[in-house]
Amino acid sequence: MDQDLRVVFESRNRQSCADRALVLSSLQIPYQLIDDGASYALVVPAAYSAQAVNELQLYDEENPPVRPSPVRRADYQDPVPGLVGYVLVICIVAGMAGYSFFQSNWVVAGRVDGELIRNGELWRLFTALTLHSSVKHLLGNIVFGVFFGLFAGRLLGSGVAWLAIVLAAATGNAFNTLLLESSHRSIGASTAVFAALGIVAGYVWRGKLMNQDRWSNRYGPIVGGLALLMYTGTGGPNTDIGAHLLGFVCGFAAGMILIRFNAITKDSRTQLTAGAIAFGLVFSSWIIALTV
Repeated sequence: MDQDLRVVFESRNRQSCADRALVLSSLQIPYQLIDDGASYALVVPAAYSAQAVNELQLYDEENPPVRPSPVRRADYQDPVPGLVGYVLVICIVAGMAGYSFFQSNWVVAGRVDGELIRNGELWRLFTALTLHSSVKHLLGNIVFGVFFGLFAGRLLGSGVAWLAIVLAAATGNAFNTLLLESSHRSIGASTAVFAALGIVAGYVWRGKLMNQDRWSNRYGPIVGGLALLMYTGTGGPNTDIGAHLLGFVCGFAAGMILIRFNAITKDSRTQLTAGAIAFGLVFSSWIIALTV
């Protein structure tokens, strides 16, 4: 090669030089790849330098460097008030239902009943979320509800998280009732538990709160949520699979919507108001259920 050589590209990355060497080779421009121990350089004869520089500039314009998406971090909030409220509500309802307070059959008054809901008793969509058939049923929903509610509360704050959970779960119950026969009946906070799981999955996925370069990271929350749904939500002869699935789906949709209102969830008054509404929906639903 002519001894009058010109450097047309230099980098500390050997692969960057090798890629550009292929460009020069395809154009039949003679070159040398020089390694000085600290960096790499492509040199060409002076007669080809202008053409080489121009072609490498075109290559760079057509192949901009891939920049990894920044990892977004969530500003975690206090989930404890919501968790305490959840446990107290379902435990108090369980105790009052067990002792038939107000001389009422709480299960009959508050369960999901397809025929009655279709006839307008919509409060059952909320009251059924606080009823349980046994101590084992209650304890299971306390454990999983606290577990998933913890993550939802950290992302959204206690008030907003539990208002979203209650509304998503009630919506899941509504859709489940419409899809099944009118004789369908069910109770339990499981729908709310899976709504909480769905909210976390939808919020994390839509908000891109992770590195989005790999498909496993992009769809991890969805796959993980569905896997956990299948593992914990489809077992047992009395399991209402439809309510679990629809609770998760409605929660997932709620999570994707709530990412757009991320800023207002930082406000303490918003959290307090949302929490009061969530409690009010359940409380007022039971007032109606026990007085009609």
